[in-house]
Amino acid sequence: MIRAAQTVLSLLAAFALSAAHAQLTIGSTFPATGFNASLGIPGKNTMELMPKSIAGQAVKYIVLDDGADPSVAVKNMRKMIQEDKADVIIGTIFPPGCLAMADVALETKTAALCAAPIPIRNPWVFSVPHPVTIMVEGIVGHMKANNVKTVAFIGHSDAWGDQTYDAIMKLGPPAGIKVLTNERYARTDTSVSAQILKMLATGPDAVFVGGTGTPGALPSLALAERGYKGRVYHTHGVINRDFLRVGGKAVEGIIAPASPFAVADQLADSHPIKKPALAYKASYEAKFGAGTANPFGAYTYDAYVWLNAAIPIALKKGKPGTVEFRTALREALESLKNVAGVNAVYNLSPGNHNGMDQGSRVLVRVENGAFKLLP
Repeated sequence: MIRAAQTVLSLLAAFALSAAHAQLTIGSTFPATGFNASLGIPGKNTMELMPKSIAGQAVKYIVLDDGADPSVAVKNMRKMIQEDKADVIIGTIFPPGCLAMADVALETKTAALCAAPIPIRNPWVFSVPHPVTIMVEGIVGHMKANNVKTVAFIGHSDAWGDQTYDAIMKLGPPAGIKVLTNERYARTDTSVSAQILKMLATGPDAVFVGGTGTPGALPSLALAERGYKGRVYHTHGVINRDFLRVGGKAVEGIIAPASPFAVADQLADSHPIKKPALAYKASYEAKFGAGTANPFGAYTYDAYVWLNAAIPIALKKGKPGTVEFRTALREALESLKNVAGVNAVYNLSPGNHNGMDQGSRVLVRVENGAFKLLP
């Protein structure tokens, strides 16, 4: 009798262990505090909307705060993989952090679905948001159509500033646009007066700001203080309500590329992302308040959309918690075709870990404190 009871207990213990291993674990890290919190909080909040199961498998979600510190993002990623046995990582939402995490993804053979646009370094890294080149193409096209011949650049003194500057340098000159300056500032700076004076001294037709979040508003504030009346372009890194709040009247009239999600209610009914985008927006704002949804949370949601499509495929080749499953998941992500998210319709491949094209981009202008779709 005792032996039978012990046998039953052993079987139950084995079943519990097997179930624990079968549970999917999705880790995530975001700058929920610090200077990039306006981008990170929507991502963190979106994780709360995720379903409790995918493809019949229970899902455990882990959400950590990295404070926009690349070293903390890496520490968080290692903890989730080593201690929590995460099958995949979502985040972070700022490029320097994602770039730092890329090496850990390769080392641990764990897919990282970055919620910031970054160049792909290895087969284990994916980038959900719009690539910088696609977005800057839209800016350059608008400049050319409006006879802009010279542009002064100012951007963050980090990977985001580098990406945006490299893109305007690659795309501007072939379109007949000369880049006059390469001024930089830290995200934590409180003044860019010296840089703006140098830029305006060159007499540019337009200014291009390679900034993100609330720190992205600083150059526009400085330009407004000096009465600059020329065109001002920003990146898709400023498409959020906090940027509009901090920039106020100084950002009226600025033009930026954006995800169609940012103006989903202004899209034609036939647009493929309108219906899912409005559904996500309604769900998010029902929980976190009217007007709070933005593309940064939407990028995190699209990471889930990818996983929801890829996990059923990966489960055919391995169980969660194993190297076989992580490898199969990476391969499944690379095979996704015509997956409609809330930002774009994605088509991935081994050579394309983003899956967007020019059709995933729109241009917007700030009018009366809101983003308006440009025709």
